[in-house]
Amino acid sequence: MKIVVGLGNPGRKYEGTRHNVGFDVLNLLAQRLAAPAPRVRFASLASEAGLGSERLLLLWPQTFMNLSGTAASQAASFYKADNADLLIVCDDFHLPVGKLRLRPKGSPGGQRGLENVIQRMGGDDIPRLRVGVGPAPEGWDAADFVLGRFRKEETEEMAVVLQEAADAVECWAREGPEQAMNRFN
Repeated sequence: MKIVVGLGNPGRKYEGTRHNVGFDVLNLLAQRLAAPAPRVRFASLASEAGLGSERLLLLWPQTFMNLSGTAASQAASFYKADNADLLIVCDDFHLPVGKLRLRPKGSPGGQRGLENVIQRMGGDDIPRLRVGVGPAPEGWDAADFVLGRFRKEETEEMAVVLQEAADAVECWAREGPEQAMNRFN
């Protein structure tokens, strides 16, 4: 079982914000894979889907961004999954809109949801797919920026990037992190 955790904040207030691109990528994956409607499990909305011979557990944590590690650790514990079996999909305001960065491990880079996952999972050896939503304009508070919506001229580009991010998740699950990094970084 591979576990894909899309980071975001629950509730209509946060739909369409930069901080919720992890949820947006999972929504696309769920649609593509004809996943059943999510149900509440692991402090998340969760849905299992097949991807060839792989099974994916898609998680939309309902704990709010900064406590996303609760969902990841509960699911990983239940399925006895290693850190390498998880993929965290999150926003990154340091990356420009349209840029993807997949890494097998590393620091949270200021992303507090990812930081909480690393803390709860006990190591930074967790694959992550960062989706560029930046850069934050000079003088802006980072929290205000990521909780804001995309500008009109960014929405078309983000629609393409979200599809590419969903492709990257599928590649990671089917072919492994090296192949996915080679194709999507």
